Amino acid sequence: MAASIIPEWVTAELFEDVLKSSVDKYLKVRTFKAEIGSAAGENYAAVMLRVHIEVELLDGKTKLVSYMLKLPHQLEAIREMMKHTNVFEIERTMYTQVVPEMEALYKEAGLEITFGAKSYDLKNAQTEYIAMEDLGVRGFKNTNRLEGLDQAHAERVLRKLAQWHAATAVRLATKGQYPEILLNSYFKEENKEMMKQMMSSIGQRFLKCCAHYKGNEAYIDKIKALKPVIIDEMFKLNQVDPSGFNVLNHGDSWSNNIMFLYDDFGRIEEVYLVDFQAPKYGSVAHDLLYFLLSSTRLEDKLSKFDYYIKFYHDNLVEHLKILKYSKSVPTLREIHMALLKYGSFAYSVATGVMATVLVDPTDKASFETFISDSSEGVDFQMQMFNNARYREHIQLILPWLLNRGALDISQN
Repeated sequence: MAASIIPEWVTAELFEDVLKSSVDKYLKVRTFKAEIGSAAGENYAAVMLRVHIEVELLDGKTKLVSYMLKLPHQLEAIREMMKHTNVFEIERTMYTQVVPEMEALYKEAGLEITFGAKSYDLKNAQTEYIAMEDLGVRGFKNTNRLEGLDQAHAERVLRKLAQWHAATAVRLATKGQYPEILLNSYFKEENKEMMKQMMSSIGQRFLKCCAHYKGNEAYIDKIKALKPVIIDEMFKLNQVDPSGFNVLNHGDSWSNNIMFLYDDFGRIEEVYLVDFQAPKYGSVAHDLLYFLLSSTRLEDKLSKFDYYIKFYHDNLVEHLKILKYSKSVPTLREIHMALLKYGSFAYSVATGVMATVLVDPTDKASFETFISDSSEGVDFQMQMFNNARYREHIQLILPWLLNRGALDISQN
């Protein structure tokens, strides 16, 4: 399915049961329209559609409703990459089982905490899908990913992640492990060679750009040594330390997967997370490094890093206590030790998702060009790693990673 084509089976009839159950006094559909729901470069892993429906109510009035529909790419290269990881089954499990369970834990403790959008079942869908409410109708917005989140926004996200992690930790302590499909994200042995091939090509482009970064002499030899083994390093980190503080991470916590609702004075009222297709069991370092390095603004990214970790830890402790966590609560020092241990993951974030966050909007931005060795793919990857905005960030982060030992290859 080309991104510009709406499947023929996406019709009003597909949403009939959803409309009956979610629209008060629903009578019938008056008009139906489906359109592409995200611009190029704003969603890489799936095709997003926005469905607009004008419905007639029993009293003769009309109402406009809107839904988001996520569908799989039909490109062969992407299907091949996803064949061992059914992201739609994973996300459906998160929407129908995990997130409601987390919200119920808080409700039992006397807190109303919502993590994301409502999801819906469609009886006659002809492919894998995720159907959910259109949060835009309620006023939720993404921020400008190119500018990065300021302190007020970052703190609200860290509080939400702390609430998320606390709930999953309590669930793990009381009910045991989550289903196997939720634990490893893409870090499965069946995916390892494919990931190595993909990162070899992208890594070569990064190394070429890195040779022109200011001050690269201090770290480029370590990056050259890290390049052929980075996937091996990531798989080592995927081996969970059972003695540590482990949670079910969101797994893809960058700015486009975070939506904000504001009050009439422009103050942040609510934060929701979206895209639950890459959960990862293990250290909270995964979500923290992913979010803070990819999505905070340049002037805060490193200068407030330790402050942000302390802010997160305070909120984590607060919510573990609210939920009566029965095991040892992690100390701030233990969180920092985990962040150091996850050094090679921090490098992967800085050279991966952070580059996609900071690249200018372009029609060439797609999963295909991100992984492709075609001339178009090479041009896009070079643009990611060599644009002025990314260079500003990476030229700060690489020395920081060097000084934390994050560019060193593990010895075990």
